[in-house]
Amino acid sequence: MLSGSGSSVMWFRKGLRIHDNPALQLASQGASHLYPLFVVDPHYMEPDPTSFSPGSSRAGLNRIKFLLESLVDLDLSLKNLGSRLLVLKGDPAEVLIRCLKEWNVRKLCFEYDTEPYYQALDTKVKNFALGAGIEVFSPVSHTLFNPTEIIERNGGKPPLTYQSFTKIAGQPPPPLTITHSSLPPIGILGSCDISEVPTIEDLGYGDAKQDEFSPFKGGESEALKRLAECMKDKAWVAKFEKPKGNPSAFLKPATTVLSPYLKFGCLSSRYFYRQIQDVYETMPKHTSPPVSLLGQLLWRDFFYTVAFGTPNFDRMKDNKICKQIPWKDDDKLLEAWRNGRTGFPWIDAIMVQLHQWGWMHHLARHCVACFLTRGDLFVHWERGRDVFERLLIDADWAINNGNWLWLSCSSFFYQYNRIYSPTSFGKKYDPNGDYIRHFLPVLKDMPRQYIYEPWSAPLSIQTKANCIIGKDYPKPVVLHDSASKECKRKMGEAYALSKELDGVVNEDDLKNLRRKLDEGKEQETKAKRPRNISGLA
Repeated sequence: MLSGSGSSVMWFRKGLRIHDNPALQLASQGASHLYPLFVVDPHYMEPDPTSFSPGSSRAGLNRIKFLLESLVDLDLSLKNLGSRLLVLKGDPAEVLIRCLKEWNVRKLCFEYDTEPYYQALDTKVKNFALGAGIEVFSPVSHTLFNPTEIIERNGGKPPLTYQSFTKIAGQPPPPLTITHSSLPPIGILGSCDISEVPTIEDLGYGDAKQDEFSPFKGGESEALKRLAECMKDKAWVAKFEKPKGNPSAFLKPATTVLSPYLKFGCLSSRYFYRQIQDVYETMPKHTSPPVSLLGQLLWRDFFYTVAFGTPNFDRMKDNKICKQIPWKDDDKLLEAWRNGRTGFPWIDAIMVQLHQWGWMHHLARHCVACFLTRGDLFVHWERGRDVFERLLIDADWAINNGNWLWLSCSSFFYQYNRIYSPTSFGKKYDPNGDYIRHFLPVLKDMPRQYIYEPWSAPLSIQTKANCIIGKDYPKPVVLHDSASKECKRKMGEAYALSKELDGVVNEDDLKNLRRKLDEGKEQETKAKRPRNISGLA
């Protein structure tokens, strides 16, 4: 026996914070020794040199760096409470089971996670723990509400509209008010291979070539500081109205940039909710959900609940709430979009910001997602989702999939005729093109009247701006007007087929529709060809 019979393990995954952490509270209560643990999971952290950007097979370097910063901050907070973060490497289930055996643990606590990966992992760990007589506590604290309870209250199905969700959900429980002055000491560690929080270099990313890193630093301290700054501007909090806001503002983003802190649980959504309510109580009036700041936290929970209650939520096939659409599988178009080489400066600048910062404004995300899918390129939303999932520091399984379903008009939102123009939308906010000039310096000297459509600039202007289109910066990969018209035609056909078949569209139906659309396009092209009126070959 290596430690007292009252030892407990606090297994951190998300929920990388001390405030409002029910799992930590349960783990420390009545424990003689507490082992705060984080497992570096190769599934997420191991370098993958074959990926299109520096990082692992699942995450770009910006997100890995943000996570490591969050762990360093958590370790410092634990040290201030007389403890520390115990970092181990390997398959989380195997590592955890080995430690539970070695440390003679009586209680295991971790935050409940709705993601499929963690659901499978947690079942494995729970089965071992319960078989070994270890108590397991897995409270819900990553979201405002418990998705299981919402689904139960809705007759076993997730509510599929925001309005029905908020009606069922009601008011969230308040955050924990307890503050820790100290934590139980760590017991004897035995033969478990414990290390400090690794650096980027320790993980094998020393040679990774990345021009610029995200300006947003990870950690609970940073999250609470950013939250306090936001809450200071009470008028801004009260007037906040999504989807308003300037997507081209990058020196001072026109939003809270708290999403990455919520993603890693450096900030409790319940604590954030309470802080907003406190501001509202001091103001004569404020905006209301769904557009208010409070409403954004409810949107987050809405997507979590639908994702948790919908099998195959992250794909089109066998997903009951997803429209079956004959998307194109075009690697060249996907690559041009992913690498910021579409020839549309507004779209390309957003994608460059994504690569460099791992973040962009929500309206900027809307523009590039619409452009890739139903707006211009008609490439499958799953391909775009994969790029976001890799590069965003706030990539969140439920929200990322939910947003791509929404923006591709595959679910939730069905007005496919409403699209974001890749030329005029950005111009509304930034007529001078400062955002484009910053992220695409090749266009920095292009006159403002051509900055959104540089291909329309006369060659003399291009020469003077040191940017020849087709040489220094690409020509547009599509003609927007005809491409968007074609996308709308395809969406209309897909919707009509879905209606005809009562939403039950199988793979053969999709193949036939694809063939029909291709034939229609061919005939249209033939009809447009000039006829040889002379009768001569």
